[in-house]
Amino acid sequence: MEDEEAEAVLKAVGRQIKVWRESVGMRQAELGAAIGYSEEMVSSVERGRRLPKPDFLDKADEVLGADGKLSAMKEDVEKARYPKNVRDLKQQEDESVELGAYANHYVHGLLQTPEYARALYTMRRPSYTEEEIDRHVSARLARQVIFERVPSPTITFVQEEVTLRRPIGGRTVLRRQLEHLLDIGQLRHVEIQVMPTDREDHAGMGGPFRLLKLRNGKTVAHEEGQTYNRLISDAREVQLLEMRYGIIRAQALPPRESLTFIEKVLGEET
Repeated sequence: MEDEEAEAVLKAVGRQIKVWRESVGMRQAELGAAIGYSEEMVSSVERGRRLPKPDFLDKADEVLGADGKLSAMKEDVEKARYPKNVRDLKQQEDESVELGAYANHYVHGLLQTPEYARALYTMRRPSYTEEEIDRHVSARLARQVIFERVPSPTITFVQEEVTLRRPIGGRTVLRRQLEHLLDIGQLRHVEIQVMPTDREDHAGMGGPFRLLKLRNGKTVAHEEGQTYNRLISDAREVQLLEMRYGIIRAQALPPRESLTFIEKVLGEET
């Protein structure tokens, strides 16, 4: 586990499961058989090394007669399922009334399909384990509830043309991703723009970033690099990125023309 907060939650949940199991005189293998999981899985959960699924907690609660006490831990476990930087970012997104993002290497995380996200994490070097891939994909998809929020935040994206053509995950995955972009682009509170590769003047050469205007009126920014995730709250830095994002949007294709461009690329992939 990569952060102390999540590790503490999992160890606390594991201890509770062990206490309830021992209180009814069951062995790990017996509990596993009763709830449909292996003895190794039960052991790993009790030691705080594996994340129990909601189904695991619900069944253990019923079998052990915990009267809802184990099931009640699902919310805390669900939060711990995601990496700390993702939890922090999602909190900022949940508090935002406006969000703008520029992406230049791949389709932005909020716009990714499950297959596209999985392909990205699968190609990561050094490699993630299957459990780590599942964890990261789940975390990325969980953030996409921002599109369903009421009242809806205003959300804008600028995608480099190359991100629409790079076949991450293969051609089938790419086609589905392009179709998904067209679907999201139809939402009234979302605008997707494309930055054509042939643009001679480009204000985004410094790399990807996002801006979040919060309910309290404050604006923060977020940057990702090869080895870091950085939340920016310094007013001068944020102001610089706001100015830069405005220029990037002005240089990109307008939203309607961008959707037409995406349709054209999709047609080339069919």
